[in-house]
Amino acid sequence: MALSWAAPSAGLRLAGAIGAAILVVDQLTKWVALEQLLEPPRLIEVTPFLNFVLGFNTGVSFGLLENDSAHGPWLLSGAALLVVAVLVVWAARSDSRAEAASFGAIAGGAVGNVIDRLRQGAVTDFIDLHAFGWHWPTFNVADIGITGGVGLLLLSGLWPRKAVGDDAPTGRDGARR
Repeated sequence: MALSWAAPSAGLRLAGAIGAAILVVDQLTKWVALEQLLEPPRLIEVTPFLNFVLGFNTGVSFGLLENDSAHGPWLLSGAALLVVAVLVVWAARSDSRAEAASFGAIAGGAVGNVIDRLRQGAVTDFIDLHAFGWHWPTFNVADIGITGGVGLLLLSGLWPRKAVGDDAPTGRDGARR
């Protein structure tokens, strides 16, 4: 019996490309943050409302569910990887570009934070937003991917679906060429 592999779906390819891009940008920016902000501890004022300051998060996005136990990083990483596996299946089955892009952004961000958690026991955060007496918890590019992916997924329900691959040219009879 010969094994055969089907080509990845268009949704899975889109999700993979977006997830990989977020993962690479996340890991590169965290590396730069660690190099520039760790020794000596520094705060870089970028604008009146944006600083770069190093923080380490043992919980999930934006410091939720902080966990200092020895098993915390492994439990959160396992849960995140399970979610990523589900997102990959959904992306493979999705016929919506917005959904596939959302799944990729969420998965890429989740994997970026899992890498930190397994490598150093906590996620590296460095983006610090504040304005008008309001201060958002420090976050990173992976968190932007996760939050943006969830937001896009919610918004995608508000407009008509456009299938992955809908950009293919069509003839007068409407058939794809």
